[in-house]
Amino acid sequence: MVKKRRVKKSVKIIGSIFIIAIIFLIMLTNYLIKINSIDYKLKEKGYNDEEITSIKANLDENKINDIVKLEYDENLPKLISQKYFIYDKLNLYLDYSKENKLDAKKVISLVNANTYKDHYTDIVKTDTSLNELLIVNKYYQLSSDYEPEDLIEVPTMYAYSGIKLSNVAYEAFKELFNAAKSEGYTIVINSGYRSYDSQEAVYNRNKNNYGTTYADNFVARPGHSEHQTGLAVDVADYENSSEDFEKTEAYQWMLDNAHKYGFILRYPKDKEDITGYSFESWHFRYVGVDIATKIHSLDITYDEYYTYFIENK
Repeated sequence: MVKKRRVKKSVKIIGSIFIIAIIFLIMLTNYLIKINSIDYKLKEKGYNDEEITSIKANLDENKINDIVKLEYDENLPKLISQKYFIYDKLNLYLDYSKENKLDAKKVISLVNANTYKDHYTDIVKTDTSLNELLIVNKYYQLSSDYEPEDLIEVPTMYAYSGIKLSNVAYEAFKELFNAAKSEGYTIVINSGYRSYDSQEAVYNRNKNNYGTTYADNFVARPGHSEHQTGLAVDVADYENSSEDFEKTEAYQWMLDNAHKYGFILRYPKDKEDITGYSFESWHFRYVGVDIATKIHSLDITYDEYYTYFIENK
């Protein structure tokens, strides 16, 4: 009997130990799961529940695992939730946010458009194979010998004498001209294609007369002018040539309708910090109907569009 009692007692002890071991393993497993969870790691970095929810909603697990290697940054959840956020530019966004007291949307716009850098720095050769979607600005440059293959001289019905334009832009402008004319507006081109040498002469004249700062605000340096693409037009209201174009009804017509024919206002008002140029009510650029319509509906510049929708493919 004593032996049986000892066996039963031993079984109970072993059973208890087994149960305790199982409980310990469960607790250990739960603990390991907890400390390796995304929520725990982010919380350890200092992010609150709301910020963690934002991070998890906007980034996949691999990117979040990269995030937890960085120091806590209060700007990060705001930046990643922006519409045109590009993950590969995260460090640029974070650095620029620390240096400047700007809201997240503005930081994204300026970094995407490269204007967080000094103008004419880190210059990249323009990809001319993109045709009407190529970009030219203070960071993308055309070579001195670049000239569109389809240049034609625009008839004086649509432009002042001697103006040339890329054929694709010319054909689109003819449709725009006729549509505007049917509504009582005569919108003509007063400047089209300019060669590298012509732009150099324009820039140097302004620089010599008014200084470098003025010239860089209002005139592109040679190789950085959209006019060299043959896709840009400066327009005027023929019926009100003595007035600023912005003050004419024709300007409002262009704002409302130019995208239907593939043209965008290239340097809009209140977006000088993004485009790098002062507002030009007369300067329109051909990018094609689909892209122009998208840019118009999104209310963004071509610089922003190019980075997010073309470079970021």
